[in-house]
Amino acid sequence: MNNLITPLSISIVCISSVLISACGSVEKNETGINQQTSDQQIKEAEKKQLSDAAVATEVLASAPAKARIKHKKYIMAESAGAALMQRTSPSVVYSHDAYAHSYEENRENYNHFVDNQINKSVEKPVSTFSIDVDTGAYSNVRRFLNQGQLPQRDAVRAEELINYFSYNYEYPQNKKQPFTINTEVAPTPWNKNSHLIHVGLQAYQSFSEQRPANNLVFLVDVSGSMHSRDKIQLLKSGLKLLVKNLQENDRISIVTYAGTTGVVLKPTKGDQTAEISMALDNLTAGGSTNGASGIKLAYQMAQQSFIKNGVNRIILATDGDFNVGVTDFEALKQIVEEKRKTGVSLTTLGFGRGNYNDHLMEQLADVGNGNYSYIDNLNEARKVLVEEMNSTLNTVANDVKVQIEFNPEHISEYRLIGYENRALKREDFNNDKVDAGDIGESHTVTALYEVTFTDSAVQQLGTNRYAHVSEVAGGGANVGVANHSDELAFLRLRYKENSQSKSQLIEKPLYKKDVIRSMNQVSNNFKFSASVAAFAQQLRGGKYLQEFSYNDILELAKKSKGNDVYGYRGEFIQLVALAQSLDS
Repeated sequence: MNNLITPLSISIVCISSVLISACGSVEKNETGINQQTSDQQIKEAEKKQLSDAAVATEVLASAPAKARIKHKKYIMAESAGAALMQRTSPSVVYSHDAYAHSYEENRENYNHFVDNQINKSVEKPVSTFSIDVDTGAYSNVRRFLNQGQLPQRDAVRAEELINYFSYNYEYPQNKKQPFTINTEVAPTPWNKNSHLIHVGLQAYQSFSEQRPANNLVFLVDVSGSMHSRDKIQLLKSGLKLLVKNLQENDRISIVTYAGTTGVVLKPTKGDQTAEISMALDNLTAGGSTNGASGIKLAYQMAQQSFIKNGVNRIILATDGDFNVGVTDFEALKQIVEEKRKTGVSLTTLGFGRGNYNDHLMEQLADVGNGNYSYIDNLNEARKVLVEEMNSTLNTVANDVKVQIEFNPEHISEYRLIGYENRALKREDFNNDKVDAGDIGESHTVTALYEVTFTDSAVQQLGTNRYAHVSEVAGGGANVGVANHSDELAFLRLRYKENSQSKSQLIEKPLYKKDVIRSMNQVSNNFKFSASVAAFAQQLRGGKYLQEFSYNDILELAKKSKGNDVYGYRGEFIQLVALAQSLDS
């Protein structure tokens, strides 16, 4: 017994010493002491670390269970310290296995964007954007926080955090109009001089057990970068959850790509669970990443087993680290954009960290008429691939666009929270050739505008010296809106019914008389979405939040938690508290 414990202890000490040495190297870099020497020390530490980890693994394999448990607890405690170090040196990531440490450069890729600005309604009265039902940013933010670090600002997209949650909106009575429009106007929780306009869409839900047949192609990245438990192993476990819910009339194919591409499973009936699961079990990771070649082959397979009037979709599962073949970002988007014309859509599932390409994953799903999700644990895989799969696969409306025209007689300023990369030009709204987001069965989509009324005590942009009469509080009616002086704004939506090329228009005025004066009277939908919007803004620097703190966000979220069947809102509250502790 003692002979086993002693080398185990020595191995732990050795690994710990390696980390201390590496930490010392980073610290020297920060104080400007001998950059070259520090880099060399880190490389030597890496080699020694891997060697020591291998020795530790051998010892642990023969150690008693009690010793292994003790070692695992030691590693968990050590991980917390490494996560703290990573916040001060973001270019370095330490990932901790149960029995080994690995060292890798942080090459995660996020699209940089600037928060939507405040607009004067008299100068720019119309705001137009495409809907977004992606949720990848939320689970990716959760991954950062659970690792013990605040997310990069560009990893936080407010609309994806807000739309991660479902809201209790009124359902459409029939499929003729595929969604309802729900609006609410009430004071802004973080600014006593402004209001929030809450816009919520609820898609139609069919309660019939009959559903369209699915023709699904699993496009799986099996390159070397996927060789870890939070990538290839989690991917296989997640896809197996989906397979269990398939039926005989469904068709499943599996295409893999690394340095080369191949068909692992030809089109197979959905009820052949054992055969599909075996094909997934046999997947192993290794080699470079020729993602473009895999995408092309996956579309070929989808066309080969195309189901008319069914769901034809590719599910791309990868970390997005394409490094051979076509690697140009715009060229990859163009390939997917061309292929969507064949009637096959593309959904992306993101995995892993360190080299994760969020920018590519989100954009490929956008141009592929699909959805983007990030899978950080098996519970998220169940949510995306089981609980919400019908919503993801069964589209009820295509190219959904939202446009709001603000009445400058009553609203002097506005800004849209989130949707920065979904902005459209005003003329795009009526142009049916301009692509926009799709909405699936039972999906909810929520958007929030912060607006300032003309009679507000404080105008964030101030007033012009030569102001239009409608800009001055209490001013006369603006020409052209005199007949609509009771309206705050006018909401328009355009959408296409499935397989239709001409869009349909829905219009709804927002009346001044419907403004809610007190937060005590607003719905849980309004309050909870506002708390999530505030959290997203806080993670991005809190430019417009004034003195609204994490404690205020927590209080608002707790009051509006409502009926939290799956515990997602409760988890959100925990994440806010975690972010607060990391940000202090």
